[in-house]
Amino acid sequence: MPDQNGWSRYLHFEAAWVLVLTGILYLAYALFSGHLWRNLFPTHDQRSLRACVTCIAQHLGGARSGAVELHTYNVLQRSTYLIVISFLFPLIIWTGLAMSPAVTTAFPFVSSLLGGRQSARTIHLFVTIALVLFLIVHVTMVVCSGFRPRMRAMITGKAKLTETELTTQELP
Repeated sequence: MPDQNGWSRYLHFEAAWVLVLTGILYLAYALFSGHLWRNLFPTHDQRSLRACVTCIAQHLGGARSGAVELHTYNVLQRSTYLIVISFLFPLIIWTGLAMSPAVTTAFPFVSSLLGGRQSARTIHLFVTIALVLFLIVHVTMVVCSGFRPRMRAMITGKAKLTETELTTQELP
């Protein structure tokens, strides 16, 4: 799509600010409410290769999550969310800033630490691909693990299963 007036660059910049501001709000909430430590860091039992392999095998085997798992994250979810929150989002913001002429003129180290503007552009692309893959896998897993109870829990904050959902799901 032709873009002679540069509106897509401005829209991209505006979307970046939405990402930054919502990220700051989420991080503040996660830190002050204890959500980060309580729900996102893997528990002591989950910090093993065996726990990861077991979780992957359950997902690949098609086992559906039970009622207990509506209230907590498994080791794959916790690890993936931490990677996205603490690595991918900061990296996409950093590489975006490193491509900005205004930022690199004032702070040349922003892009030089990444190897220059072209390297920042390449890293930005790969991080974008990783985030899109995360989104696709995330939505697919929500659909596969029981769309209605998961969406109800995400929207209302309450995880309740009806009798039919309880009987159709395999409990761990």
